[in-house]
Amino acid sequence: MEKVTGIGGIFFKSEDAKALRDWYRDHLGIAVDESYGGASFEWREHGDPEVVGTTVWSPFPETTKYFEPTKAPFMINYRVKDLDAMLAQLRDAGATVDEKIQDTDYGRFGWATDPEGNRFELWQPKT
Repeated sequence: MEKVTGIGGIFFKSEDAKALRDWYRDHLGIAVDESYGGASFEWREHGDPEVVGTTVWSPFPETTKYFEPTKAPFMINYRVKDLDAMLAQLRDAGATVDEKIQDTDYGRFGWATDPEGNRFELWQPKT
């Protein structure tokens, strides 16, 4: 069985994403990277401390379409080792899986929806 290996990111909608990012920066010390409007928290793999991982935290504008078709004000990004295997496993279980797969410099991304209609993102980082 393919399993999630960690949380790759937490994304949530905000009425004023810039003001909220600034508030978190000023009051919690979260270092916001203005190039994408979020922050990356680095950590090491438990089983292989030489491998550096990241978890992204990012407020999105309230009007974002990135979370569609869900109406939820958040989306969680889960790290996986094998995106294709995870998407196939979800399809076999009857889950709604987006046909789109995105290849980027950071890795491969896919999307699916849980039984309550919450869209989530799957990320296979580049190794």
